[in-house]
Amino acid sequence: MLRSADRLADIAPFHVVELLTRARQLEAEGRDIIHMEVGEPDFPTPEPIARAAVDAIASGKTLYTQALGLPELREAIAGFYQQRYGVNLPARRIAITNGASGALNLAFACLANPGSEWLLADPGYPCNRHILRTYEGRPLAIPVGPDSNFQPTPSQVAAAWTPNTAGLLVASPANPTGTLLSLPEITALAEVCRERKGHFLVDEIYHGLTYDIDAPTACSAGEEIWGINSFSKYFQMTGWRLGWMVIPEAFVRDVEKLAQNLVLCASTPAQYAALAAFTPDTIALLETRRAEFKRRRDYLAPALEALGFRITAKPEGAFYLYCDCSALSTDSFSLARKLLEDVGVAATPGLDFGSNAPEKHIRFAYTTDIARLGEAVARLARYFGR
Repeated sequence: MLRSADRLADIAPFHVVELLTRARQLEAEGRDIIHMEVGEPDFPTPEPIARAAVDAIASGKTLYTQALGLPELREAIAGFYQQRYGVNLPARRIAITNGASGALNLAFACLANPGSEWLLADPGYPCNRHILRTYEGRPLAIPVGPDSNFQPTPSQVAAAWTPNTAGLLVASPANPTGTLLSLPEITALAEVCRERKGHFLVDEIYHGLTYDIDAPTACSAGEEIWGINSFSKYFQMTGWRLGWMVIPEAFVRDVEKLAQNLVLCASTPAQYAALAAFTPDTIALLETRRAEFKRRRDYLAPALEALGFRITAKPEGAFYLYCDCSALSTDSFSLARKLLEDVGVAATPGLDFGSNAPEKHIRFAYTTDIARLGEAVARLARYFGR
């Protein structure tokens, strides 16, 4: 019998996408669904970015670029690191990728040997471990909780490290919790990896979407650190599938060879569009939208807590609230289904994010306007009898 590769047994479906599919079915039947499940900004791509793409297509800029991306876009990103973080980063170490997912595919294709172990926080973004498994690496979960703001500590990483461990992947801000690592914390984690001759990868795709605090980039903590970023979240280009990766100097050529073979290059019109992402007008618009996300967070967090949800992570970034729902339900997956079917509120159960008490947690994304958030809270209040 013909069969799939063995690795597929370890790759679970992305449950939030399946919930979204059901939500779309209900909408097609005439139901009003408030979407708080998918991590996608509800704002349109800024007009200067969209206009730059149209201009690029109209002028015939649709051929392949270099495998690591347009030189001028790599230079623009390097300038962005200098301006925003004060980090002097050579453009040659920057690769333009097919979203942050494409960056992680290239990174793990470059670094993961069959059976090599990689440490990841649990809860965490599920696709990271599945991408790793695709390249025959072995993800090992570090359970994290409120005591460390849902981020791994150096002592936890050191305790979990074995002779087979190849490296550590963290996210700051993190999905699903929205928590941050400070620069001293990043530096301490980097030192643990450095002492053990392991790789250190940092997912920074929610940079720019932080509130009351600016997230430091891990690229300021050492030139051997891999930095993953994206145009999807802060720059609101989700469907354009464009991201970038800061690569340690010693691995640039290896990543280039992989890009040449696996993807050829990222979308050319999207790369020309992204050149407009760093203009003052675009940044000014993005900052007003960041302020709106903060307003939504500050409304939704206390409203959910008044209904009986507990927010045990400090949501300093991204656009999620990771809630302990154990006072309301013993099964977050069942609860998410009921909320969708019975009241038309779509949220993501903890099942998607790992095996660390997933039944106790549910994630709400504040990626819809205040009026819709208010309607969601009213529906939940009626459902729970509050």
